Amino acid sequence: MRAFIVRHGNTFAPHEEPRRIGARTDLPLVDSGRAQAEALAAHFAARGVRFARCLCSPLLRTRQTAAIVAPDCTIEPTGWLREIDHGPDENRTEAQVIARIGAPALRAWEENAEPPPGWTVDAEARLEAWRTWLTTPPPGDTLLVTSNGAARYARLVLDLPPAKLRTGAFGEVSWEGGKAEINRWDVRPN
Repeated sequence: MRAFIVRHGNTFAPHEEPRRIGARTDLPLVDSGRAQAEALAAHFAARGVRFARCLCSPLLRTRQTAAIVAPDCTIEPTGWLREIDHGPDENRTEAQVIARIGAPALRAWEENAEPPPGWTVDAEARLEAWRTWLTTPPPGDTLLVTSNGAARYARLVLDLPPAKLRTGAFGEVSWEGGKAEINRWDVRPN
């Protein structure tokens, strides 16, 4: 019984400057994002992983990633995997975000999951959703496709520090004696 937490593929082309994209911006995958999803699909297939279930954030980029990684699964958009809301920093470059909130506030988000001023993150609801999900081992291998902002809460529930999942990367959760543990994190297949 395993779960693979996957961050969606790229939503910016190589010539575009990345921006903070959260719950209010529904971008599709770009070519490199589709290639990342295809690499994930090939990685799992080469290891004999067949997904029994596929949960994802309601946004297009996660649904597209899920459809490529697990084409035989019914994709279940799931509210507790939704992206966070970056408030006034939505759709802004990293430099613009740092200019508004300062590097220490952004570092507090990255290192401690403390949302900067103006961001909408119901941390307790996210923690409770992950806690509930992680207490019951799934009946088979499960794919969860979401954003970096949502994935970090799985680690917090398991008393691990938040850590980034890059686009097109995954973490693996397994259950030993009914207890969930993260075996790998931020693995990006080539």
